[in-house]
Amino acid sequence: MKKIAFLRKSGIYSLCWIYFFLVAGQADGQTRVRPNIVIILADDMGYSDIGCYGGEIKTPNLDNMAANGIRFSQFYNAARCCPTRASLLTGLYPHETGFGFMDGNMGFPGYEGYLNDHCLTIAEVLKLGGYETMMSGKWHLGHKISHQPHDRGFDRFYGTLLGACSYFDPASLMKDSTPIKAGSPGYYYTDAISDTAVQFIKGHMVGNAEDPFFLYVAYTAPHWPLHAPEEIIQKYNGFYSKGWESIRSERYKRMIEMGLIDSSWQLSPSENGIVSWENEEHKHWRERCMQVYAAQVDAMDQGIGRIVAAIENAGQQENTLIFFLSDNGGCSNDMKDTGWLVKNGLLPEKAPDGRPMRPNSDPSIMPGDADTYAAYGLPWANASNTPFRKYKTFAHEGGIATPLIAHWHGVTKKSAIIQQPAHIIDIMATCLDVAGVEYPQIYKGKQLKPLEGKSLIPLFRMEEHPIHDALYWEHIGKRAVRQGKWKLVSTNDGVWELYDLEKDRTELHDLSNDLPEKVQELEESYQNWAKKCGVQPYEVFIRARNRTQ
Repeated sequence: MKKIAFLRKSGIYSLCWIYFFLVAGQADGQTRVRPNIVIILADDMGYSDIGCYGGEIKTPNLDNMAANGIRFSQFYNAARCCPTRASLLTGLYPHETGFGFMDGNMGFPGYEGYLNDHCLTIAEVLKLGGYETMMSGKWHLGHKISHQPHDRGFDRFYGTLLGACSYFDPASLMKDSTPIKAGSPGYYYTDAISDTAVQFIKGHMVGNAEDPFFLYVAYTAPHWPLHAPEEIIQKYNGFYSKGWESIRSERYKRMIEMGLIDSSWQLSPSENGIVSWENEEHKHWRERCMQVYAAQVDAMDQGIGRIVAAIENAGQQENTLIFFLSDNGGCSNDMKDTGWLVKNGLLPEKAPDGRPMRPNSDPSIMPGDADTYAAYGLPWANASNTPFRKYKTFAHEGGIATPLIAHWHGVTKKSAIIQQPAHIIDIMATCLDVAGVEYPQIYKGKQLKPLEGKSLIPLFRMEEHPIHDALYWEHIGKRAVRQGKWKLVSTNDGVWELYDLEKDRTELHDLSNDLPEKVQELEESYQNWAKKCGVQPYEVFIRARNRTQ
């Protein structure tokens, strides 16, 4: 036992396990080499939207990946686009990378709005280990020269630098380091992301097949605007005529049946600002909004199917680890005033065919076409985040809970659900673990911050002990700490709420008044983390943001 403990502590135990699974082979007789790694990220997609997490949206490719892999029931992101992407690619908390807010510079460390030189991306580290690195999709981690994907380790890049765009005419579109225009009639950004990823895989197998590859596929779907091909939208005719209460109730029941949530967790009630479906004035428009949203997810799933098929056609299905997850919960923003998007170059003044744009979420304008720019709004976001409270940007479960599917043939157990909490900071550590690549302490003369994440490999093996002592969040004053079953969380009003997530993951029964000592203990832990990571007090952040606007 002492010898095993020493091996675990020294890391030799982990390396022995990796050797056994990656080199010595499996029961199926397959000999493994360093795996290819594919990370697929959805944008603004809620916890319960896809089929294998309880949703009614048709996602057969993701469902098949889950049936032949594992799903995490308590995986977390960083609540918003930029912070999550920074954490995902670096294995650090957002403030440690420069993304304490978004991609604007607030004027102090941790809020620069681009990846700083004290962190590395997965692509940069895997390149040190001989991987070819490729990215297709949304970057949103700095758009100036020296802050783009090519500058942060990616050999190939196709996609957008900015955070939101038309799906038919995306702004800030790049091929490698060159700005380009979408151009062709019938162009749809989700399809272009998928098809470019397929071409990257094919190109790798022709020109560089002896080395493994890392592919990061970062969709904008289903982030607003509500844009989708009409033939896919029509697949969802009638799906949402029953309204958001019925959709939430049906998802909740399916999630309990799947084992993703506990039947003792109450379905959170509709939040302030959501009218009942019976009293909704614009049912037809609301129904159409959710139809288009579903079509966006559907189109993404179809593209994922083509990516998986390309991996299989290349004979790499036995040796490719695939992750799928979302960057935050469903977005409650109704986008009733989109003029600032035109001003900042995110929204074109005209559709690709020359028609004037019809911006805003306006019930007189049916969404979906290239000249519209609507969002699906608060009520449907509440459905997307079933069964949880709150939305994108919040540290409550509705803002930070994400599906995570992991599929690696012969390694991940089929159709298993991992109940242990884990975090997006863990993806980097897992990638390096399976690739056998060491994270450097110094890179190009700069001291690097040590990784915060832990490898998910023990959870792949269905081990039940937690990999983290505590997890932390902060974004625009919304903060949280989770330690075991306890979660301390607040909005930017600063008032702490305390929940026992084993009994109440939907966060309906605040125990802060009953357990003040636990609140104090967790707050102290949070404050220590915030100081270490350079988190600024909300009041300081607000003053800085006002100065930069």
